[in-house]
Amino acid sequence: MIILKGVTLRRGVKVLLDKASAEINPGEKAGLVGRNGAGKSSLFALINGSLHEDDGEFSLPPSWRLAQVDQEMPETAQGASDFVIAGDTRLAAAKESAAAAEAAGDGERMAYAYMALHDAGANDARARAQALILGLGFKTTELDNPVNSFSGGWRMRLQLARALMSPSDLLLLDEPTNHLDLDALLWLETWIKRYAGTLIVISHDREFLDAVTDVTLHIENGRLTRYGGNYSRFEETRAQQLESQQNAYLRQQEKIAHLKHFIDRFKAKATKARQAQSRVKALERMERLAPALADADFSFEFKPPASLPNPMLVMFETDCGYPPPQDAAPGTLPAVIVRKVTRTVTAGQRVGILGANGRGKSTLVKTIARALAPLSGTVIEGRGLAIGYFAQQELDVLRSRDTPFEHMRRLARNALPEGESGREQDIRDFLGSFNFSGDTVAQPVDTLSGGEKARLVLAMLVWQRPNLLLLDEPTNHLDLATREALSVALNEFDGSVMLVSHDRALLRSVCDEFWLVGRGGVTPFDGDLDDYQQFLLDEARHAREALKADLREGKEEKAEAPATNRKIAPQMKALKRDLGKVEQRLGELEARRDAIEARFSEALPPQEIGELGLELQAVNEALAQSEEEWLRLCERIEAQS
Repeated sequence: MIILKGVTLRRGVKVLLDKASAEINPGEKAGLVGRNGAGKSSLFALINGSLHEDDGEFSLPPSWRLAQVDQEMPETAQGASDFVIAGDTRLAAAKESAAAAEAAGDGERMAYAYMALHDAGANDARARAQALILGLGFKTTELDNPVNSFSGGWRMRLQLARALMSPSDLLLLDEPTNHLDLDALLWLETWIKRYAGTLIVISHDREFLDAVTDVTLHIENGRLTRYGGNYSRFEETRAQQLESQQNAYLRQQEKIAHLKHFIDRFKAKATKARQAQSRVKALERMERLAPALADADFSFEFKPPASLPNPMLVMFETDCGYPPPQDAAPGTLPAVIVRKVTRTVTAGQRVGILGANGRGKSTLVKTIARALAPLSGTVIEGRGLAIGYFAQQELDVLRSRDTPFEHMRRLARNALPEGESGREQDIRDFLGSFNFSGDTVAQPVDTLSGGEKARLVLAMLVWQRPNLLLLDEPTNHLDLATREALSVALNEFDGSVMLVSHDRALLRSVCDEFWLVGRGGVTPFDGDLDDYQQFLLDEARHAREALKADLREGKEEKAEAPATNRKIAPQMKALKRDLGKVEQRLGELEARRDAIEARFSEALPPQEIGELGLELQAVNEALAQSEEEWLRLCERIEAQS
């Protein structure tokens, strides 16, 4: 159990936690929420031992193994699979012991070391690591690519896979969804639900929190409060508490006013002096209640566009991608990512763009935003089209050494509509409406937090009065309150919106239709986000079936192979037999899981609910092991084909 008892935590002169107390029980999955800067990451630092409490008591079971995502960008030529395997600290220690025993030639030590390797899962470590890598969106052809050959976002996914690979009793995840697309996010949700240890996760994605947490810890004004239930339940409970607190405060204020009125009226009368004095003492003894004060809400709005061309944009047979590098050999062809796009964007249209990472969502948006020239085809812009572009990496549109004020002053000089003022005070007031105070207005962009950079880009978009908003993962660094403000502003925006996001709450509230980027093209997606989730499950099933078909074809080809290749046939046959057994076992476990989950809808006595819960946990663990075994067998069969 994790215990905080009267903990005070400071960073410099700022008090982040003030006499905070809370408990987290083994196996609980807790969401840690609060405004940016409230102290969430500092609490993580306290838990992992890199920060110590200034007062009070903090305790963590000493036997617990802790895993968390390293926030440093990995710089190594090590292959992706080996990098993730190295995250299994238990396996790494067993390998070191085995190597030392072999070097010493100590037979007894080697025997113990080999047993430790077996217990650490050395035989299926690569399969387990690659299952994590593939689940997070990598291709099978990338499993052994050097880590430093990937972009920053993909390297952070490898850091996440490495943390998940590590055996742990406590897992700390700080914004794990920031670098994930919707496909990988759904996979991560499934993985976390199967995780048997204790989880504490910081996230600003309400649907993710609702899916994976059963406890919520809220930090506000130095207070740490525990709520039972997921994020939505927390919001409901907290709203009720704030309402109750405010009502109690108002009732007390009425009582205080009544007492004061009596005292003022009768304190000079001898016949009433004693009663007046008793009321003075009652006022002095009264424990004053504070009014209910929640964090100040943040809100903004997009200015009405100067014009609304219709259609906004027409793309006909457009190829989107990247031209050859300047130093490329003559005759090198451009890299076409999305082909033959024929789509129209109309006034007021609200489009959510779906698809796995690497399929071309950002490439499509960059082409529409004029950041990339179309490789072929036609792009026709409506007269008066004004594009506001939020890049996935904010620094794509920000200058790292310039301040927020300098960014806005440049806009005022170059892009301010005619007739509007660009005075310095107007700019400062405008930035103030986006929570940029006197200090942050003058800070270089590269010293700002991710949330501050995102708010600066939003401020720049609002100032420009666009009629077409292109938003590529705008919520990555926004807290929940700012995400809600963005959702409200987009719903009130009169222009058109094209949105790429893994934030399902934002997609649901803003988008009326979806485009699917995949298989080299762009097609309408006929359905909502729930349909898209089912589509992803179907795609995964088809991929497994295709692999099975390939294996069957390989078996037929083997039957006709020359005699020199027939010597591996018995081993292949054994592998296929084992694969069939694992698939049968998977079917049985899935059926049992479904049956148990169906029982939970019935009215059951508490003892039976507890027994079913334990059985469901065992079935889920067995399913996870069987799935890993299935993947390992498939890889071995593929290697021998």
